[in-house]
Amino acid sequence: MQTPYAAEILENRMSPRPKLVLVGQLSTFPWVFEAAERAGIDVILVPRGDDTEESARRAAAVVEVLPLDIEGNAEAALAALADRYRQEPFDGIMAGNEQAVPFVARAAGELGLPGLTEEAATAVRDKRSMRRHLREAGLGAPGFVVVEELDDWTEALSLRFPVVVKPANGHSSFGVIRVDDKDALEQAVAHTWKLVEAHVGADDGLAPEAGVLVEEYLDGPEISAESLVYHGQVRVCAVSWKGELTGPYFQETTLRAPAQLPAEILAAVEAEVIGAHHAFGVTEGTTHTELRLVGGVRPVLLEMGARIGGGGYMAHLAHVGSGIDMAVDALRIHLGREPLCWGQEPVPAGHAAAFQVPVGSGGRIKQIHGLDSVRADPRVDYLVQTTGPGAVLRPYPDFSGYPVIVLSRHGSDAEAEAYREHLARTLYVEYEEQD
Repeated sequence: MQTPYAAEILENRMSPRPKLVLVGQLSTFPWVFEAAERAGIDVILVPRGDDTEESARRAAAVVEVLPLDIEGNAEAALAALADRYRQEPFDGIMAGNEQAVPFVARAAGELGLPGLTEEAATAVRDKRSMRRHLREAGLGAPGFVVVEELDDWTEALSLRFPVVVKPANGHSSFGVIRVDDKDALEQAVAHTWKLVEAHVGADDGLAPEAGVLVEEYLDGPEISAESLVYHGQVRVCAVSWKGELTGPYFQETTLRAPAQLPAEILAAVEAEVIGAHHAFGVTEGTTHTELRLVGGVRPVLLEMGARIGGGGYMAHLAHVGSGIDMAVDALRIHLGREPLCWGQEPVPAGHAAAFQVPVGSGGRIKQIHGLDSVRADPRVDYLVQTTGPGAVLRPYPDFSGYPVIVLSRHGSDAEAEAYREHLARTLYVEYEEQD
């Protein structure tokens, strides 16, 4: 039986295909590309600096690859994109990773396409700005100190310990360190500062003015919320459970959706997330919001990204757990079209889980154990391997990516948790012995 959701997607396929510029979406992560294919949207891909043109051209729905150096020379990249638009207009532009958000907002504004304002893009790319906006809006935020110069680290001694040191413009728990006492603070700030300096100008595009944020540690489990925003209206599509992340580093290995939380806590999460959208001025697009449940009950926002989380896979978790085809609707919003879930009530398809193989000690990979059994497991929707033997992975608090991502589907949250525990035992990286 064809659902109304599927019928509208089919109708879109029969109409002239819109074109959307997708900036910085890694081509080996299939979820957004497959959504574009489902929705009948042609993708012009601006590849990430660590992507290859050969891989980019193979991705689903990609009809053109447009290399632009948005990190090294944003002005020239914007001029080239505007020239491409004048030659043959496209219908929308969307960010595929955190670093592309400011460029995409600027491009959308200059070309008259749907998207964030530059002010909103700045707010959600800078944790200093986020904290200030949250306080001004009367929303929850931990105590914090901004370290603009390395010698200013002593200002953070006034905070309540433990604290968390993090790059102001970081991502994926890069450079994030928990510090339990004042004696260890200077070393942790210096370590994070050094990591930020080492990555300036690299493919991850951390801004030179990134700086370091020190904020009070919040005790409680971590969750994430995936949302769609259209003309200022926010819909929280899914809330996922991330579990107890206590440090000293905050490597994320698992998520389960939907989070099994009481209705009153889910309502509080939704209110906090919607309030944060209004505080940051996020009125168009899609967001990935990370929160702590202080004491297990009170949601406090940690950060918000104005893009689909997890390189796109959070949209798959939302799709399974809520029935909302979030990636399709995100693409529609960036084309100026109403999301399908605004007019139709999707039906959940089960419980979804994501397992990211831990980096652990890091080093040169000798072997990744357990891949064959995962590939053959009918519970697995996706197995994405990003690297293999011979590659070098940097351990946390540095970050060079997860070697394997597994997305699975289950009949209950308990089954999803049991499968995560199974993968944690059987799917792992073996490193070469160091001399």
